[in-house]
Amino acid sequence: MTQDWRDSVDLTQQQSLVRRSIRDLCADFGDEYWRERDRTATYPTEFVDALADDGWLGMLVPEEYGGVGMSTSEAVVMMEEIAASGGGFAGPQSIHGGIYNSVPIVKYADEELKEDLLPRVADGDARIQAFGLTEPNAGSDSTAMETRAERDGDEYVINGEKVWISRVEDSDYLVLMARTTPREDVEKRTRGISMILVDLEDAYGNGLEIERIPKSASRAVHSYQLYFDDLRVPARNLIGEEGRGFYQVLDGLNEERLVIAAECLGLGEVALERGIEYANEREVFGGPIGANQAVQHPLAEAYADLLAAKKVIYSAADRLDDLERTEAGAEANVAKYLAAEAAFEAADAAVQTHGGFGVAREYDVERYFREARLTRLVPVTQQLALNYLGERVLDLPRSY
Repeated sequence: MTQDWRDSVDLTQQQSLVRRSIRDLCADFGDEYWRERDRTATYPTEFVDALADDGWLGMLVPEEYGGVGMSTSEAVVMMEEIAASGGGFAGPQSIHGGIYNSVPIVKYADEELKEDLLPRVADGDARIQAFGLTEPNAGSDSTAMETRAERDGDEYVINGEKVWISRVEDSDYLVLMARTTPREDVEKRTRGISMILVDLEDAYGNGLEIERIPKSASRAVHSYQLYFDDLRVPARNLIGEEGRGFYQVLDGLNEERLVIAAECLGLGEVALERGIEYANEREVFGGPIGANQAVQHPLAEAYADLLAAKKVIYSAADRLDDLERTEAGAEANVAKYLAAEAAFEAADAAVQTHGGFGVAREYDVERYFREARLTRLVPVTQQLALNYLGERVLDLPRSY
């Protein structure tokens, strides 16, 4: 049951509609569903299908292509609600790519590709869940990527590796970032990188091999290492302008980072809710443990931090389109930093409140704690968020 303290920001009529709709849908997928998905490391297919059937995977696709035509201000509501319903971080992450990987196609793809693909995304027939950026030897320095896409007539020939690419087996397409011009041949390291759409069904066994990475958090959303060996992709699958892919990624970075912050927020809220419930129910020495300040204060601190993060997230979502890029980047990085920290503190307080039962699967808070630790690493570390603020906002010297 949603607690009153969660409804702490004013929503537009459209946002309220999204909240009600998503809460109703999520009510069919309770704690046991998400607990089992984590225990068995099984993708939440039924949940994702339900969202797709209702058109939510096309929420950012314009109406002219059959989508809902909503924006980031509605997406933050949706993702917060999915996480807070009990899905934790894995819940919204199971569809995050399916929603946001359509954005560069909307903005930059040619009309032929848009007309072919976007209506299928909007009605759930095609899913673009995977985004191929990170590499073993590049990490956060994306411009150091080594994966190459070389033009050969009307095709690109792709070679290289990617790592920590999520939802590949649950996707029809991969949005791949690759160098079409070697780094040593460009004036700026951010140039010469292109964005290419890969049809995964065509790619398997024809130059693409994948390997799942075992992991301890968000186990329901699988991550993979990808190996490209002379994979041929039609040149018409280029998204946008050759060599400008890095800038196309940056164009949607702030919106996506805000949505990640909302996912962290929802995770923290459900962890705190579980902690409050247990503190009221569990009795020791003749009374509820929540009457003890040693239990009560960490939960209250977690609430204060979550509330502060929520105000920042929703304020930024309302104003993002009116901000200059550096200002928008500052708001997005502050939101992600605060939300990840608040989620971790809330999950830690919930585990501590449960005592020994805090590590028992049946109470879920151990799962929330594992996922909350992950939010401090992805999609960008807390340190890199602080680097942005130090250098772009506080005008301190560049540290790397």
